[in-house]
Amino acid sequence: MENIEEIELQVKEVLAQLRPYLQRDGGDVEYVGFNDGIVQVRLLGACVGCGVSDVTLYQGIETALVEEVPGVIGIEDVTEHERAAELDRYYFDLAEEIKKLNAKDESENE
Repeated sequence: MENIEEIELQVKEVLAQLRPYLQRDGGDVEYVGFNDGIVQVRLLGACVGCGVSDVTLYQGIETALVEEVPGVIGIEDVTEHERAAELDRYYFDLAEEIKKLNAKDESENE
């Protein structure tokens, strides 16, 4: 089995070959990491929220990586995890603001 640095280099080379096709449509892909055979990427630009991004990700990028890079068994898009974390932070902050407003209203009504 190849070492992680060699795998990462090969992954980055394959992504560099695919990148112009994504950029042509206003999107892009960024390498994030490699763990237990899974390449982690972040979709960027027009790819974020695109209705066919799953097709691009799994039938395009993942297929190329699995075929071209020994040791790669799959791909993971961290974009959705990051967006979910951002929403969690937003709703937490919103709930805290509502609590403050309610406390202010209660103190004014006493």
